[in-house]
Amino acid sequence: MPPNLTGYYRFVSQENMDNYLRALDINVVLRKVVCLLKPDKEIIHTGDHMVIRTITSLRDYVMDFDVGVQFEEDLGPVDGRKCQ
Repeated sequence: MPPNLTGYYRFVSQENMDNYLRALDINVVLRKVVCLLKPDKEIIHTGDHMVIRTITSLRDYVMDFDVGVQFEEDLGPVDGRKCQ
């Protein structure tokens, strides 16, 4: 079982985010918006199940999954892609 990561994590800083997003082929407008955001994370970790809530001034985003189980993440609201 993975270590319990339950907690609230406050944004401190980011380095090279624009380069990272460019490597992911994120369009320039979305990259600029993302670089302005200061997201916090709330993690609820129960056994092998995790809920990670990303909290920003624009909107919240929730990712719900079981550790070790492949799942598809729908990034439709962000840039229309899905990833595993």
